[in-house]
Amino acid sequence: MSGLICWNCGKTTGVEGRPSRNDYCPHCQSDLRCCRGCRFFDPSVRWHCREPIDTFVSEKDKANFCDWFQARQAVHSAGKIIRNLDGKDAKKKAFDDLFKD
Repeated sequence: MSGLICWNCGKTTGVEGRPSRNDYCPHCQSDLRCCRGCRFFDPSVRWHCREPIDTFVSEKDKANFCDWFQARQAVHSAGKIIRNLDGKDAKKKAFDDLFKD
């Protein structure tokens, strides 16, 4: 199975491209198009989003209609997320870590 990786369980979902509001993980039943599955989700910033959203979304793990949504990218191995790759530095670190002893 290939495609989008679930933000909750780390397993591949079979969903290709941008998930719709109705897409969910076949393993844990989590909504895929939600704040927690978005690359802009960041608990350390205002309203937990790095984009200029207009309203607070209280249920971060439930599907929504956000226009800013972009699926989070991740490196995974054996169904587990190793590291989220949301920035250039994180991608470089993940690459460099491949060659460490």
